[in-house]
Amino acid sequence: MTRTGRPGTGSNQESVRRHNLGTLLRHVHRVGQTSRADLTGLMGLNRSTIAGLVGELESMRVIEHVTPSSTRSPARQGAGRPSAGVRLAADGPYVIAVDLGVDRATVARVGLGGRVLERASAPVESRPEAWQVGASVAALIRAVVAGAPTTSPLVGIGVSVPGLVRRSDGLIRLAPNLEWVDVSFGSIVLAALGVEIPVSLANDADLGALAEHHRGAGVGVDDLVYVAGNVGVGAGVVVGGVRLTGSGGYAGEIGHLPLNPEGAMCHCGNAGCWETEVGGTAVAAAIRCPADRVPQLDEELAALSAPTPELRRIGRHLGNGLAAIVNAFNPRLVVLGGYFSGLFTLVGGEVQAALSTRALPAPLESVTLSHPALGADSSLLGAAEIAFEPLLADPESALGASLLDVGSRLAG
Repeated sequence: MTRTGRPGTGSNQESVRRHNLGTLLRHVHRVGQTSRADLTGLMGLNRSTIAGLVGELESMRVIEHVTPSSTRSPARQGAGRPSAGVRLAADGPYVIAVDLGVDRATVARVGLGGRVLERASAPVESRPEAWQVGASVAALIRAVVAGAPTTSPLVGIGVSVPGLVRRSDGLIRLAPNLEWVDVSFGSIVLAALGVEIPVSLANDADLGALAEHHRGAGVGVDDLVYVAGNVGVGAGVVVGGVRLTGSGGYAGEIGHLPLNPEGAMCHCGNAGCWETEVGGTAVAAAIRCPADRVPQLDEELAALSAPTPELRRIGRHLGNGLAAIVNAFNPRLVVLGGYFSGLFTLVGGEVQAALSTRALPAPLESVTLSHPALGADSSLLGAAEIAFEPLLADPESALGASLLDVGSRLAG
């Protein structure tokens, strides 16, 4: 007679173990270093289970042991033996993050914990063909992988895109400032590299919101909006700690929301959109910036000693637009990224005044406007976060594919 036991018990236990491995790694990924006692409290598991999970991740060379004296948190100072600690392994897994801009592509090798280990960049020509940009990005990837330790596996590539990215498969449906329609950029990059590795793509503002939430101005804030000015205008929204993507992945495209009904005609066919009133071209005109310098607006704004009257008007328009965002999403924090950060430095008074006038009193009470704590790296680090997601969801499966040789092939 065969003993069957309870159906699915072994499978369920295995699923729980894998889930717990990922959860523990995710906690350490967020903070870099912590104690086993803190992990026990965070995960609600007993000490022996935490010790077993830590041991498994140590054997995978993802985390490493830390002596108790170096991990004792201020909250745990005092009587009692300090808990043993864990930290991310110095030569652990890494990802490649790509920030694809209108004028420049930046590529970085990023370790767990959001550590930028090496970076390189190259210009993007005007009206580029996707395969040309893919070849350039592939060359940059090879350059940053060349210095990686041979024992460190490359587990994925994340790409930040200035356009609409379909969530289901990463297809770039529209990147207007690159003049791309329905481009499978991930496949183009992999073909140029000659390897197979997981690739994830997402909108640059969405990834800016993700990174600022995890590692920047929005740490500990579960409701925030990241508004990006990078030639065009977009927004990334985090609600209840979860990135809002929409059914297809296109949420946050505020650039073509109406802002000024009496405004100029937009290339989308409507009048007075965000992009015509506070977009890169409008800001450049307000400060007499040459058209070819629009992608470098942050530098142009930083060089100004005082705002022009036209720039003050744009500040008021921005404040009016932000009021609609605040009314719609009730965020606790609005992070102004890209050239909006420099604009806010110059005309913050106008932005705040218009926001206060147009926003409803209740959501206005709890919102704060902020510069990005990650500076120009918000979208780049957001790209790293989505590339790490398969590893954080299931470390065993992500590392089981033996990706060490992929990095070696790229470096060679």
